[in-house]
Amino acid sequence: MRASLLQIAVDEGESVDARRQRVASLVRQQTGSDLVVLPELWTTGAFAFESFGVEAEPLKGPTYEVMAKAASDAGVWLHAGSIPERAPSDPERVASDPERVASVPERGASDGALYNTSLVFSPSGDLVATYRKIHRFGFDKGEAVLMGAGSELVTVRLPQTTLGLATCYDLRFPELFRGLVDAGAETLVVPAGWPERRRSHWTLLARARAVEDQSYVLACGTGGTHAGVPQAGHSIVVDPWGEVLAEAGAGEEVLTVEFDPARVGTTREQFPALKDRLLGVEAPR
Repeated sequence: MRASLLQIAVDEGESVDARRQRVASLVRQQTGSDLVVLPELWTTGAFAFESFGVEAEPLKGPTYEVMAKAASDAGVWLHAGSIPERAPSDPERVASDPERVASVPERGASDGALYNTSLVFSPSGDLVATYRKIHRFGFDKGEAVLMGAGSELVTVRLPQTTLGLATCYDLRFPELFRGLVDAGAETLVVPAGWPERRRSHWTLLARARAVEDQSYVLACGTGGTHAGVPQAGHSIVVDPWGEVLAEAGAGEEVLTVEFDPARVGTTREQFPALKDRLLGVEAPR
């Protein structure tokens, strides 16, 4: 299987519309890949909090329209990163065939009309899954108060592997990934807008999630600077043994890697650590 991670540099001098068109062109160039992954909130920048409300869009808004066509033109599965989604008053989730596998507690009054929402498209351009970020970053400011929390774990079946969806700050919460693995995930996809000052955590946590869940991790970050916050870049692909298969630099870059999805099953058979779990596992009846 071939995957391309598009590490987009968010330039504050570039309009959102111009960036959509530029990124769509990059997606169309990945015709030899099976899966293409974009970063978190690449339309606005993950730290451009004041832009969230201004640039928020409905699920089937401008980014949906442009990315659906790009996925179809390239003939690829496309994880289009995430957008600031403005939900209708009575939200209608659009997801034709994701695996809705679990619920997590809602976070109460701070859950509102805006969400950090990922979109996944099939090679025919159909929207097949959406994921609203569960763990919001900010410690009672920024994203944590401006956006609502998601409540569902989502997996997506591809012909070669099953994806488990997470976003950026989610990477720090291993229970989320264990839930995805229990639902059948074999390849964990993590778009992010991770800051440079904590880059060592980014690579460490990506490798940790791969090792403990015996899964591939495809973690796609951003370059550039968002609202004065330099981004880590260094998108990374890690195999089920924690070995780094490919890693990007700091700037805009297309990181392409070939990997064997069957290695997940082989690893879990050769070193069946997941079978020895005791905590958090439902006892047989």
